[in-house]
Amino acid sequence: MEKEKARVKKLNEHIVWIKDADNAACYIVIGQEKALVVDTMHGYENIPEIAREFTDLPLVLVNTHGHGDHIGGNHWFSEAYMNEKDYDLIPWWVNQPGQKAFRKEHGLVFPPCKPLNEGDIIDLGGLTAEMIALPGHTPGGICVLIREERVLITGDSINRHLWMQLPNSLQLREMIVNLDRIAWVKERADRILHGHADGFEDISLFDKLREGLRVLCDQNKFDVTKNDKEYKWVGGKALQHEFDEGSVIVYTKGKLKCR
Repeated sequence: MEKEKARVKKLNEHIVWIKDADNAACYIVIGQEKALVVDTMHGYENIPEIAREFTDLPLVLVNTHGHGDHIGGNHWFSEAYMNEKDYDLIPWWVNQPGQKAFRKEHGLVFPPCKPLNEGDIIDLGGLTAEMIALPGHTPGGICVLIREERVLITGDSINRHLWMQLPNSLQLREMIVNLDRIAWVKERADRILHGHADGFEDISLFDKLREGLRVLCDQNKFDVTKNDKEYKWVGGKALQHEFDEGSVIVYTKGKLKCR
């Protein structure tokens, strides 16, 4: 059976949303001189080809972090920018048999990554993309603030299904500290676009996630077992903590220092 094609939608004058059949989203932000591509999903969709339906401008690729559902389509590009702290995550995905076979079939090569750091600015012409570090889900998580649009693109660092159980995810209390460190962004953004979204989320998701983490960290060791349900994933079993009516933070007790 042929794989379902990605859904594509222009959210406003400057931002295009793309979501693949495996529920990963990426974005094209179109300025006057360049277009910024944020993430590339699992890799089966030719994002530059999709981008050409909306713009002929040069494309600049930024990855919010190093997981396969965000860097998978980098092989359609000649280079990418990503925080160096996530470089170690790349080989696992690149060496997956299915990915190697796909690249061979289509004559693709996974491109080199160039460093991306907090405070870096990409001028798109009329639009400015500012890089903001948010370690948590991964050590090198980056959010992208589109200043003039007042939109924060967060990858998986801020979303409604936050995975913090992964071996290289930070401690939950560290995630709270890192959110507090960039709380200023709430004054400069009205909306969020995360890595699995169907469209814009209100910036209030920032505080809702932060509050969910706070409540979780304020539990004692008995509450964790009593209140949080088991979560099964490809790497084993974890726990899930609900916040904001159905959204969850997935974690292990090793990521949570209970009182």
